Amino acid sequence: MSQTPTADQLRNRLVDEILAEHRMPAAVERAMRTVPRDAFLPGLELENAYTDQAVTIKDNPGEPLPLSCASVPSVVAMMLEQLDISAGDDILEIGAGTGYNAALLAEIADRGSVTTVDIDPDVALHARSRLNATGYEHVTVIERDGLLGAPENAPYDRIIATVGVWDIPAAWWDQLKDGGRLVLPLRWRGQTRSVALTRRGNQLVSDSMELCGFVPIIGQNGEKTSPLNTDDTIRVHYDQDQNVDPASLAATVQTGTPALEVTSAQGVGGEEPFDGVWLRATASDDRVCRLEATPKALEQELLRRPAIPVRSPVLVEGNSLAYLTITREGTDAERPFRLGAAAYGPQAEELARDLVTHIDAWGADRLAVPRMTITPAGCTSTAGHVISKPESRITLTY
Repeated sequence: MSQTPTADQLRNRLVDEILAEHRMPAAVERAMRTVPRDAFLPGLELENAYTDQAVTIKDNPGEPLPLSCASVPSVVAMMLEQLDISAGDDILEIGAGTGYNAALLAEIADRGSVTTVDIDPDVALHARSRLNATGYEHVTVIERDGLLGAPENAPYDRIIATVGVWDIPAAWWDQLKDGGRLVLPLRWRGQTRSVALTRRGNQLVSDSMELCGFVPIIGQNGEKTSPLNTDDTIRVHYDQDQNVDPASLAATVQTGTPALEVTSAQGVGGEEPFDGVWLRATASDDRVCRLEATPKALEQELLRRPAIPVRSPVLVEGNSLAYLTITREGTDAERPFRLGAAAYGPQAEELARDLVTHIDAWGADRLAVPRMTITPAGCTSTAGHVISKPESRITLTY
């Protein structure tokens, strides 16, 4: 009879599985083999605490555990690698969550300090209790709006956000040392990417950018969502600076048939990612938004072959739009799927052709990642395509 694996065995097995797919710095590996993730997820079956997936925790009888979410462990490891912590660093975490990530930060920083803040009092209380129970009493937990940071322990060598951030608050600039690093799930033009940035005076300059998904931080309202049909099964997500007229778009989409479909020259394999199309387009085009189609919309065939139904890039202008499509052609064994565009409205042809241009630009160098430079809103941006937000200016260059 096989024995039930222990927490230590499950923890090491999880780390081994992550290492088989992703690299991991030695300090991050050591921390993930040390910190007992299950201790931060009470009420969850032991094996479920050590799977490479996000875990949602609901209230447990007898314990004031709020609704909270523990991030996917491989994403946690990726962001810790991006943060590039040195022993002795002073670290600020925005979003305490279960407290598990703060414990990992404390292990890696060693002689440094860790401060974690959360706007939800129950979340902060849970993080505090779990950190105390696992030997991390020296981590500072503060109940506060994360957009304000924690000036009492500033300045910091490292700041990490574990919630989606749409704009970088001025308070974080004030609390990050020159030469320090900021890692955050940054949201722009409907997508979210974990971006690692180093502060150089009045600039934050990226050196790493990875696709991810996080719950948005409370208090930033720059993203908008509007239905494009009466059943609310097709939606467009856009930023507040974008010129989007949902009513006109809805009238166009509800005609039912795309005015035009255009196929690109770019094929993709079954496991090959193509999210770089979206990233490439945002570096030069302010019309990029996100299109969402629910399963019901797909069942009713209200849209034709959206690339990823819940989050396909779409170009929007006036009462016209063009979204990314994927079609199985079967003529290329290695890349049997073809990317393209389906477009609606009077400007359908222009938008479809422009989207295909973005697809082909990505296809010419599929692994290319732009450099992101961020400056405070009052500072002059560097040369390149600029996305303006209330507190910051984002510049993307390839």
